[in-house]
Amino acid sequence: MAIQQSKGVLLALGLIVLTAGPTLPQDITVSDLMIYDVRARATPPKAPVAGGYLTIMNTGPVMDRLIGVSAPFAGKTEIHEIKIKDNVMQMRRVDGGVEIPANGSVQLKPGGLHIMFMQLKEQLVHGEHRPITLVFEQHGNIEVVISVEDIGKQPKHSSNEDTPKS
Repeated sequence: MAIQQSKGVLLALGLIVLTAGPTLPQDITVSDLMIYDVRARATPPKAPVAGGYLTIMNTGPVMDRLIGVSAPFAGKTEIHEIKIKDNVMQMRRVDGGVEIPANGSVQLKPGGLHIMFMQLKEQLVHGEHRPITLVFEQHGNIEVVISVEDIGKQPKHSSNEDTPKS
């Protein structure tokens, strides 16, 4: 009888430990939106900013718009875009959000549209998983989990990117 109770207690403790840990990154589907490849690069000590990247696919007939992002590890977040003007790279905040076209997708990636985590409260460490909240005009708040990659890791390239092939 004591062995039965011990097994029950151990099973309960095991379930608590499994569910109490950080959420692992996964593809998220909410209604017509699929959000995947959610990641950030690790930050060096005392770095004030970090970049976040992801892909959003809208399979529905109505456009949506990513209008904001929040993260518990950052004092401020913005959506930024990098453009080349007169051979000079410029980064600027995107006012009004990012349109996710009906039956289309948008990729936030290094060197283009991306999430800027500013006023970092703590360092992002390789291997961590951190929750963030994406705010959409139509779909509201959607929580996803960022996978923190090695600072030197090259960005992933999807098959639909406009990257020249050599």
